[in-house]
Amino acid sequence: MDTINVFIVDAAGQWWVYPLLFVSCTVDGFFPPLPSESAVVALAAVSVSAGAPNLWLVALVAALGAIIGDNIAYAIGKALGTRRFAWMRRPRVAAAFAWARRGLDRRGAVLILSARYIPVGRVAVNMTAGATGYSRGRFVLFTILAGISWALYSVGIGVLAGRWVSDNHLLAVVAAVAVAMLTGLAVDYALALGGRLQRARLRRIARDRLAAKPAAGAGGQQEREPAA
Repeated sequence: MDTINVFIVDAAGQWWVYPLLFVSCTVDGFFPPLPSESAVVALAAVSVSAGAPNLWLVALVAALGAIIGDNIAYAIGKALGTRRFAWMRRPRVAAAFAWARRGLDRRGAVLILSARYIPVGRVAVNMTAGATGYSRGRFVLFTILAGISWALYSVGIGVLAGRWVSDNHLLAVVAAVAVAMLTGLAVDYALALGGRLQRARLRRIARDRLAAKPAAGAGGQQEREPAA
């Protein structure tokens, strides 16, 4: 265990940790199998417990990588478009793109900011934003806010874990990554639950409108009968 702790501290103190973290956060913006959250919280935890790497530099590099990665995803979506391949022109897929476009227009800030905390979610939202022609100016602004908040959040988790188990660097890293994963799952579940509740509300409204139409028609017919 002591050997592993020494290795973690030595690796975290090397200069190449920062460019490696930058690449990880950038690629994660359009390739979700590479989990950058784990790297950020781990380095933050080691920084608190061992004094290296520099905590603020970790946050800055993570934020820059996240912002650039999200905008690369947007560019990929814009380059592919929504009609490049035959499967994109299928009615169900075309309807999904239209839904995403409406959602981004109505609550683009919420979608882009919240999706940054979900590895697969951020790629889907950002590529759809590019494919459906979402405003590039607004997208860049929202990704800047999302990247900064995500980096501070990830570093914050690492700091808490590092202070909690400051005597064991490996345990600090494990605790930080576990908390980050659980938080991501909680956000994902909350968004999914919100979507289900929203769809249920819209279905209720639609049923109420359908039920009200026959009643209104019958009332109008009864009013006309005495006049005749």
